[in-house]
Amino acid sequence: MAKEEATDANHNHQHAHATDCAAPEAGGEHCGSKTERKSHHSDKMKANLTTRLNRIEGQIRGVKAMIDKDTYCDDVLNQIAAVQSALNSVGKLLLEGHMKSCIVERIQAGENEVIDELLTTVQKLMK
Repeated sequence: MAKEEATDANHNHQHAHATDCAAPEAGGEHCGSKTERKSHHSDKMKANLTTRLNRIEGQIRGVKAMIDKDTYCDDVLNQIAAVQSALNSVGKLLLEGHMKSCIVERIQAGENEVIDELLTTVQKLMK
């Protein structure tokens, strides 16, 4: 994906949080609602993530086919590296949006425990 598209997707994700996430004081729920936590991505961001994940699904099917065809191990490993990179890109997009919206909102609401939650999540992503 072109850098321009990623920037556009991130911009729309940020914008969506300003309009889609009702402020708790207005009777709406923020990202960290204690009852049910949900994200609130823009339709464009959801489409972007879905497209990326569909592509990754195809790559994984390709890896399975390579194994079935006894493809040379190094070629399979390179394809696996491409799949991991694609998944990392999806994770980075989600993490960026999460930090710029949900994390900020919860800290502003006095829910500082969200920092530990975020640190645990980042640790998992970096394994």
